[in-house]
Amino acid sequence: MDPVGARTFEGKRIPIASLARVLRRGSLSFARVGRDERARAFATLVSAFIDDPVERWLYPEPQQYLRRFPEFLEALGGKAFDEQTAWRLGEFAGVALWLQPGAKADGTAISTVLEESVSANKHADMFLALEQMDVAHPTHLHWYLPWFGVDAAQQGQGIGGQLMEACLAEVDASRLPAYLETPNPRNISFYERHGFEVKGETQGGACPRIVFMDRAAR
Repeated sequence: MDPVGARTFEGKRIPIASLARVLRRGSLSFARVGRDERARAFATLVSAFIDDPVERWLYPEPQQYLRRFPEFLEALGGKAFDEQTAWRLGEFAGVALWLQPGAKADGTAISTVLEESVSANKHADMFLALEQMDVAHPTHLHWYLPWFGVDAAQQGQGIGGQLMEACLAEVDASRLPAYLETPNPRNISFYERHGFEVKGETQGGACPRIVFMDRAAR
């Protein structure tokens, strides 16, 4: 049996009380994001996805992206703040919005936001991709990661890896699998290093492909 309150970090089981100390060695602390901090979390994610193929296909104009993308962030991952499953590393250098097992994103809110904010000539391909995402989404209990990103100015410094390790320590404590979709093919190898495997992708239409990945329970 694992010790009570232990988490897996970099392949080792360590007490929760020690996890924060481990993370602080890299000068960035791991913490929950409060409801009143969602604007700061969204600012990090807006920066992180600034050149993302799918998000910029949806919102190609800079002002459109800056104004409307936060609405999509909220619709798909906003419940994480209420569930206390939104986490950050440092002063919002990286942000992860997770939905805990049994929680679901608001499909109506997602459809409404996208229908109102994305050009009408993209709706058919956009909703085709969303339908394929919905079909592929697991029906068993799992953790879902709708949004994960590092501020563009701080990428390439290992922040994403630190944040993912800390998040997965929480996930693994539940002994349940995890699932995500990545709209950027450059990120596939990153998620694979953390135990995720490719399970499929969107097909057809003008929307750039979105890859489905899951991670077995630990």
